[in-house]
Amino acid sequence: MPAKGLRLVVTGGIGSGKSTVTELLRRRGFRVVDADLLAREALEPGGSAFGSVARRWPEVVKGGRIDRAALAEIVFGDPEELEVLEGMVHPHVRRRLVESDAEAGQEPMAVEVSVPKVLPEGWPVVVVEAPSELRLARVVARGADREDARRRLAVQPSDEEWRSMATFVLRNDASVEELEARLDELLEALDPSVR
Repeated sequence: MPAKGLRLVVTGGIGSGKSTVTELLRRRGFRVVDADLLAREALEPGGSAFGSVARRWPEVVKGGRIDRAALAEIVFGDPEELEVLEGMVHPHVRRRLVESDAEAGQEPMAVEVSVPKVLPEGWPVVVVEAPSELRLARVVARGADREDARRRLAVQPSDEEWRSMATFVLRNDASVEELEARLDELLEALDPSVR
């Protein structure tokens, strides 16, 4: 069981394996919070960003809901529009992360974060890393259009930028068993009582 109160941020580029790592952490006793789900929560009808998004991009509102695919088509092709969207959604995500941290108390907690701008301050940051072609293949295997996946990869931080945020870099370029072994080494480095 991980140390009481241990906090981790798990981040990295699309297709790097963040969700695999957080699932492995869940199995090791961590409470896991997905910041992407918190962002989606903000876009739901009645969510804190719904009205702002609907006013800014009325064409993405379909059947009383925000069509996230239509919104992605707009913002992932325009960095300025993406920044506007982030300004609407990120305050909600940050607030919910603070709430989740308080709710967790002494339970170990990991937050999966896709967008570096919402990293909780002061927490160790685990950057999950994989070669870009492998990341692209993983995203396409999940059902994404290859060109859309390439476009999303292109607007993300470079490997060097991800590494500059890292307390630890966790390579995910082999089997799940190898990833587990690397993760266990990382957890032991953080807290020798883990094993």
